Parts: sequence; structure tokens; C-alpha cells
Amino acid sequence: MSGLPGGFAGRVVRWQQAHGRAGLPWQGTRDPYRVWLSEIMLQQTQVSRVLEYYPRFLSRFPDVRALAAASLDDVYACWAGLGYYSRARNLHRCAQDVVAVHGGDFPRSAGMLATLPGIGRSTAAAIAAFCFGERAAILDGNVKRVLARVLGFGADLAVLANERALWAHAQDLLPRRGLQQAMPAYTQGLMDLGATVCLPRNPSCLLCPLSSLCIARGAGEPEQYPVRTRTLRRGSQSLWLLRAASEEGAVWLEKRPATGIWAGLYCLPVFDSAAELQASIDGHARDGWHEHQPFLHVLTHKDLYLHPVTVRLPSGAMAGREGTWAAREELARYGLPAPVRRLLADGA
Repeated sequence: MSGLPGGFAGRVVRWQQAHGRAGLPWQGTRDPYRVWLSEIMLQQTQVSRVLEYYPRFLSRFPDVRALAAASLDDVYACWAGLGYYSRARNLHRCAQDVVAVHGGDFPRSAGMLATLPGIGRSTAAAIAAFCFGERAAILDGNVKRVLARVLGFGADLAVLANERALWAHAQDLLPRRGLQQAMPAYTQGLMDLGATVCLPRNPSCLLCPLSSLCIARGAGEPEQYPVRTRTLRRGSQSLWLLRAASEEGAVWLEKRPATGIWAGLYCLPVFDSAAELQASIDGHARDGWHEHQPFLHVLTHKDLYLHPVTVRLPSGAMAGREGTWAAREELARYGLPAPVRRLLADGA
């Protein structure tokens, strides 16, 4: 189906063994818990950032049963700053399902893994390939780029039927022998090629083991692939953050709704306008009122313009609101959005 000469998978495997990334803490293991955790953390997050969080998370939750038994707030606290908090919610739900439905053992097939919360088709295939040697294809963003270029696949991947066609090519190109050893190396090799060689801009084609097979390189236009016409429009939003400090120096935190920005995290009270913020404390002492310099916090598809306001309030001023006063030394126990954590650390 692929139309490529033989040896594609072998080239990827040999290149990975000689030149691929090695020594990452989630490599060299067939423990599905550790592989799953790394795959989820690496979604839309740089390796350098994951290297900071991965050992800390494992130290707190060393296995799937420990994660399942933890509270979601504890998981958020350990995840805080890594972003994309729906991943943390799904990790927790998935761990609970693995324990409750599968007796604490991850399913051994990509098809069954994909039925678990937060595990999509590509992530399921990665776990199955790395841990169980299953002949299952991954197709994350980096791998789409590698395959689209090598195959000269110019169909628009914004069209679901075209993405399915690329999935079929990806499956057809998989190793066919020695799968227990070949599949982990092949899967890691494709990831490594996309992350280090077949870059979106200025790919290092001379270093690529697939260069002689690559249709896009042969045509002199690798950067024209993959084709995806549909783009997400960026939005922007202004929010006001109330840093209500008690006479004892504690700060008021409220849990965010289950959906929307910073869903489920503890946060400073958030308002859509300065007037709404002022109305929320109307009638209470406002000693020490201070409006800080607004700053930009960039999300994947939205720019947040944050306006922090600090005010000192008596402890009873927040009566009737759902939340808690947290002392500075207690803040590490709460899952806080990254910009809020920075604000509180800076004393804003």
C-alpha cells in the first residue's frame, strides 16, 4: 500500500539504535504505567519540561494503584505548572478504571487501551508497541510529518478521510518480524526522527536514514508537507484576579468549575471586569488595595490578559463564597494555575 521500496522499517530501527535519543527516564522500560505517564506528559509539552515533572510525579504516585487511590486535588498539585490540566483529570480517571475494571493491570492491546479515558489511538499504539511489542502504528504530529514527506502524501490532513488514509500507510509500513524488539525501536525511531531531524522548518535531510526514499526531499520541497488547511483561530480574553489577603497573611483560593479555563484547579477568584471584582468585596475593608501591572499568559489557542489586584480583607469578608484561606506555607498542596502560582510566589 505504501508504494515504498522494502527496508523502510529496518532503516528506522537501525538509525534509532545508532543515533536515536537514549537515556530518557521513560526509555528502556516495559512498565505500561511509566510509558503511559510519559506519553501523556509529552503531549504538547517539551521534553525538557517533562524531565522536571516525570520523576517528581513518580515519586508521589509510584504505580497505578497509588494514583487511583489519590485525590484529584493531590494529582492537580503534583501536575501544577505542566499545563493542559484535562490530562491530569484523565490520568486520574484512567488509573481508577485500570484498577476497578482491569484489576490494576493495563490492557495488553492497543484496541483495549484506547477504551480508557484520555488514551487516544496513537497513545494506545505507543504503549502497546513499547510494552507488549504489538504491531500498532502511532501517528502523532511529528510522525505525520515524517510519513507525509517520505510518502509525498499531499492530501489535506484536515479532511478526516485523508487522515485515515495516512493511518493505513502507517500501519502498512510497520515491521513484520521480531516484533518484541523491533516495535519499540521502530516506534521510538519515528518519534526521534520527527523531533530531531525531520523538523517543520529546515529539516536535516542529510542526516535522515530515509532521505533516499523521501519523495518530498526528491522534489526539493519537504517543508510543503504535511498539508493541513484548517487552522484554529486564536482568541484573547481579559481577566481580573483578586488576591485577597487576610490579616494573618493567608490568601483566599476558590476551586474553578469543572469546565473552562483552569478547570478543577484552585485559583484566585476570577472576574471578567474590574467592576465585577470591586462589587465582590463591596462593603468590606479595602486596606492595601493595589492594582498590579497586567501581564500576558499564552494558552494554546488563546491569549489571556491578566489584571491582578491585591486587597487586605478581614477573614470573614469571604463568608458565603466557596473557598478556603491558605497560608503561604500551604500553597504547595494546591493545584494552582502556573500564572497564579508565580503571582503568589512573587508576593503579588
